[in-house]
Amino acid sequence: MKIYTRTGDRGETALFGGGRVAKTHPRVEAYGTVDELNSFMGRALARLQCPRIRERLATIQHDLFTVGSHLATPPPAEGRRRPNVPPLPDDRVEAMEGWMDEADEELAPLRAFILPGGAPGAAELHICRTVCRRAERMVVALGEDEPESEAMIRYLNRLSDLLFVMARLENHRAGSADVEWEKNASAGSP
Repeated sequence: MKIYTRTGDRGETALFGGGRVAKTHPRVEAYGTVDELNSFMGRALARLQCPRIRERLATIQHDLFTVGSHLATPPPAEGRRRPNVPPLPDDRVEAMEGWMDEADEELAPLRAFILPGGAPGAAELHICRTVCRRAERMVVALGEDEPESEAMIRYLNRLSDLLFVMARLENHRAGSADVEWEKNASAGSP
């Protein structure tokens, strides 16, 4: 099978289960952003020092493929069956909450906003967090026109929280302190 099909040369793409839409369609924007998040997560995995965080992110990458497959599948329509796509694991959101609680036991309490950055792996996780937030906004927007799963929105919301906590944990374990936002720092800059 060749990777190129030439079917998208006019700015359209096929959806999983049938139908074609413009590559600018909100559904394509949503699953494309989830794919982008997964790619950034792969880059973060290459830079993380903590094996436990790498292991958990590898699990999340598989979940993101599941989210993407749901987003790439249009709602059922007359004459079109919805293909069988795997469900998101029912307990993953609760697992992510447990991972955050576990990390919080090791981290200093958060008393200020922190700037993205620090150790290379933590900086990558902050990028993942912001892309995740964009994906979440796109899924919410898609849900305004087409019914989408609340489970996906809940999942992406919790994932962005997890990525923030993991970035802090990666910084902590790498010996790199979080940089707190100084509200008046830019007031004295030239």
